[in-house]
Amino acid sequence: MTALLAAEWTRLTSTRLWLWGLLAALGSGALIGLLALVGPENFTPPMPGLDTAQGVHALLGLLGFTVFVPALLGTIAVSSEYRHRTITTTTLFAPRRWTWLAAKLAIYTGAGLAYGAMATAVAGGALWGVAMLKGITLGLPAVTVAALLARIALTMAVYTLLGLAVGALLRNQVTALIAVGAYFYLIETVLMLIPGIKLLYPYLPGGATAALTGFTYLADAIAGQTGTSATPLLSAPAGAAVLVCYALIAVAIAVAAPLRRDIP
Repeated sequence: MTALLAAEWTRLTSTRLWLWGLLAALGSGALIGLLALVGPENFTPPMPGLDTAQGVHALLGLLGFTVFVPALLGTIAVSSEYRHRTITTTTLFAPRRWTWLAAKLAIYTGAGLAYGAMATAVAGGALWGVAMLKGITLGLPAVTVAALLARIALTMAVYTLLGLAVGALLRNQVTALIAVGAYFYLIETVLMLIPGIKLLYPYLPGGATAALTGFTYLADAIAGQTGTSATPLLSAPAGAAVLVCYALIAVAIAVAAPLRRDIP
């Protein structure tokens, strides 16, 4: 297992994927600082200011729109094996498939967590820097903000697992990446526009993430544009429980699908 972990680590760091992930983490955190500098109250539609708890939750909750990056990382981790036809070599090196699958899960979950930690650290530092620059007292205590950032970082690791599951199910890398992007940036939003079906939103990954971070801005904005009432989100603990369930399902799929499939 040590050799497999080392091999997966080498696979990750020998490409530019880690560099693009690092740049995305730094960029997303810096973007939060830029938005804080502009002022959430100046957005269209306006958001609560940073001196309110709702404003801090809304601004940091925007990091949820970057979950595509760790999900993309997880998807590529599996689908690239099939695209570049290294799956045969990997399986010959470790005939017991569950071993290299476990190593892949461990390394890429850690990578997703590292992405989340980097993004939230930059976002948190930028947020406090802007607050000091403007002379604003944040609407949440520092301990609460730190806990919120930690939850967001852990959420990124969950989305990495979801990406691994998608990559395991859809071996074609282009198809898998399109599916991930379409789901996170299109399908969930469309579902929120359909009466009746939008009641499922709190139990989807995006809705559970919004509950965990207290990010209600998207649901409220869509409700305001459509003239309907916003779908109530779950409580933060319930949102966390839903995400844990998704993580467990994703792990099961990421392991079971390659185990039951012939190597091309």
